[in-house]
Amino acid sequence: MSDLICVGSIAGSYGVRGEVRLKSFCAIPEDIEAYSPLTDEAGTERYPLVLTRPVKNGFAARLGGVETKEQADAVNGLRLFARRDQLPSLPDDEFYHADLIGLAVYDTGGILLGRVKSVQNHGAADLLELHGEGLKTTVFLPFTLDSVPTVDLEQGRIVADPPEGLI
Repeated sequence: MSDLICVGSIAGSYGVRGEVRLKSFCAIPEDIEAYSPLTDEAGTERYPLVLTRPVKNGFAARLGGVETKEQADAVNGLRLFARRDQLPSLPDDEFYHADLIGLAVYDTGGILLGRVKSVQNHGAADLLELHGEGLKTTVFLPFTLDSVPTVDLEQGRIVADPPEGLI
């Protein structure tokens, strides 16, 4: 598990005064400001963050060190990270996406199905994107209690009971 969790990303500049368009990945999107200063993926650059107003699909925000539209354009695509100890503790049945990526996925009979490549959400519920040698194509496993009865972070494994015909 990483000490840094991705909590948002920059989706370009907003206006001509150095504001950025920010996408928040937090359960309560406004909470991203409480984790400021945020860092880059390596944890080397620090970015104080102030939300200025909500905009379509995110927020307009001021990012430390970004004063002009050109500087805002230059940080487009920057992923912003918070330290794990800044984030709230989760209930037993909730997980940070970063903790699921890379876990081995086994079926209920103990056969390795693959590994979690990413966690997707297209509006209905989370889907685990699985890749592996035994899979002919990418498989999207619904991340529900029925399909994923066990997540064991300490052992680095998931036990899955995929819907009939999925794999």
